[in-house]
Amino acid sequence: MSLLIRHARILTLAQSKAEGAESGARSRRGAALRELGVITRGDVLVAEGKIAAVGTELTVTPNTEVIEADGRVLMPGFVDCHTHACWAGDSLDEWTQQLGGVSSAEILKRGGGIQTTVRAVREATRKQLAASLRTRLDLMLRAGTTTVEVKSGYGLTIEAELKMLHAIQRVTQEWPGTVVPTALLGHVVEGDPAVYTRMVVREMLPAVWHEFPGIAIDARCDTDGWPLEACQRLYERARKHGLPLRVTADQFSSTGMVQEALKIFARSVDGLESASKVDLLALAASNTIGVMMPATGFHSKGRYPRAGAFVDSGGLLALASNYNPHTAPTFSMPLVIALAVRYCGLTPAEAITACTVNAAAVLGLNDRGTIEQGQRADLILLRHRDERLLAHEFGGNPVDVVISGGQRVG
Repeated sequence: MSLLIRHARILTLAQSKAEGAESGARSRRGAALRELGVITRGDVLVAEGKIAAVGTELTVTPNTEVIEADGRVLMPGFVDCHTHACWAGDSLDEWTQQLGGVSSAEILKRGGGIQTTVRAVREATRKQLAASLRTRLDLMLRAGTTTVEVKSGYGLTIEAELKMLHAIQRVTQEWPGTVVPTALLGHVVEGDPAVYTRMVVREMLPAVWHEFPGIAIDARCDTDGWPLEACQRLYERARKHGLPLRVTADQFSSTGMVQEALKIFARSVDGLESASKVDLLALAASNTIGVMMPATGFHSKGRYPRAGAFVDSGGLLALASNYNPHTAPTFSMPLVIALAVRYCGLTPAEAITACTVNAAAVLGLNDRGTIEQGQRADLILLRHRDERLLAHEFGGNPVDVVISGGQRVG
């Protein structure tokens, strides 16, 4: 059965001739981030899970379901390209301590922080992890996110990391949206740094590659993450296996990992709150996408990434939630947009592009993020007639209808 959304303000995000819209490129930079490809009162026909036609006053068969948009905004579903949505337990005790003035470093000394989540994940069954993840994904779907990247990284042992990845895989097969798993093998160090990182590179990585061939590999290079040299060894081995590379770096300090990421042709460098100006300029001149996550700064009372300056320098920018129980406990991409516009120097149009087509490019997905014939029909119909309200309002859910793979799911 086909589906028609008619009389909508359509943000097609279709490729234009604006500066930054390079031939054959899906991701956008420069002025192209502000080109939303608006059709003021248009129709979108969906059939067999794909967008069959985009135009005005499209004709349909009697069996076509019709959604009357009445001028409201129809846009691609959000793509959240950086999350830690698979976890067990909670971080409420540590958060309460932080509110009382206890530092994160002191909480870690007491065995709290991320170690609390690690213990909970190790104790949880695969079924329990999958059930918790599914609940969170359903919340994300209702808020308009139709594609989600989900990382492992809270296991730290081979057994626990594989358990997380199998839980993610299980949900991937049943959730109506799209889940893209990432193996975050370099999250934090447990025990002796040299011994632990050697184990991950020599034993954990091959085990993950054997069970999940083609999975992207991530490491977090920062003061409380992995040291630069260990990250280099992990990525060198991952490249030999032909695996896609993601980099998380410079959230709390400038480590030098941004330049290394460019040498290994990483798909993205995520975080970047503390990246140096020189590193950001180098990243902006490359084809590696910078993923920025303003919810982290909001929750942690930290600094915000300089997204506007990065875009003005010609950088490829994506936005993500960083959804996790410690530093970014939010699944809302509308909130991410609102924060990015207020605190990171973006326009509403730039933020929308960064949450859709550019975020899809981070995950290597060229079949979504725009409303064009032949694309996967991941669409959201907003309650508003002006897309700028996505950034102006915050705290509620602006999404009225969610369509994933051509099916109305919310």
